[in-house]
Amino acid sequence: MMTAPEKIRGERIDLLDIARGCALLAMLVYHFTWDLEFFGYLAPGFAQVGGWKLFARIIASSFLILVGVSLVLAHGRGVRWASFRKRLLQIAAGAAAISLATYLFTPQGFVFFGILHLIAVGSLLGLPFLRLPFWLTGLLAVALVAISFSFTTPLTDSRWLAWIGFSEHPPLSNDFVPLFPWFGAILFGIAIAQAIGRFNQWPVLSRLNAPLRALWPLSTLGKHSLLFYLVHQPVSIGIVALVAFLAPPDQTEAFQASCRQTCEKDRDAAFCQSYCGCVQTRLESDKLLDRLLRGQLTEDERQKVGETVNACSFALPASP
Repeated sequence: MMTAPEKIRGERIDLLDIARGCALLAMLVYHFTWDLEFFGYLAPGFAQVGGWKLFARIIASSFLILVGVSLVLAHGRGVRWASFRKRLLQIAAGAAAISLATYLFTPQGFVFFGILHLIAVGSLLGLPFLRLPFWLTGLLAVALVAISFSFTTPLTDSRWLAWIGFSEHPPLSNDFVPLFPWFGAILFGIAIAQAIGRFNQWPVLSRLNAPLRALWPLSTLGKHSLLFYLVHQPVSIGIVALVAFLAPPDQTEAFQASCRQTCEKDRDAAFCQSYCGCVQTRLESDKLLDRLLRGQLTEDERQKVGETVNACSFALPASP
């Protein structure tokens, strides 16, 4: 998903392809975990909290840093507009395909500005920074990230503006990578590549090509990152969907795990076990549990679920 081949003086830097290949495999692991959660094999929210959330952010950061590095290698001595436009159109087309596919599959959480969208916009915005000294680019990256985490506004809460960042309540999306703070990762990549060039270290990295030749599968994968990105998720979700059809998951177990996880933030384990059992029993009696787990509740049914939750809360004794 980069802007152009990573070459310096005509020789490709295999280390960058290998790094991208590793990031792609990590992304596959994360998305497969998300697919398992989506089909009910894991508790709701499993892939969005704790270590998995950190894992996802590390993966996204690595891709974006590599975008910045590639911009410098491909266009640091002058923008090659023909190749830049071609690659930009490929990425933009991929982003549009992701938006359309996710809108058809999960319309409430479709990807309106995911990582491909950011790479397309960030590649354009990154061009002026290619002429700056590395230390200034690095400082601007730090400032951009710092501002992003110190300021929020409801003005960018809508989908039309949320892509900018700063949202107090960003719209629901299965992959949301706003310009602020994530453009900062691209700037970090630009700064890193500028520093490597400033201290003439690219020849050192190119000499690693021979020792790293045994890792050619990762290198090959990294050279076809956009294709892999577009193909891997349909294949992954198709496999999990087939397994779910042949051996459906125990949705009640996932519900109990999610319910207790949320409840135990404020109450003790004994209370939460009784409370979640009460909610599950009543929802099953009302034929609402399956519809809740599938995200198919009507507005009236949502209200009924809320009443059930309140009833179970008041029906149980308070925690000691």
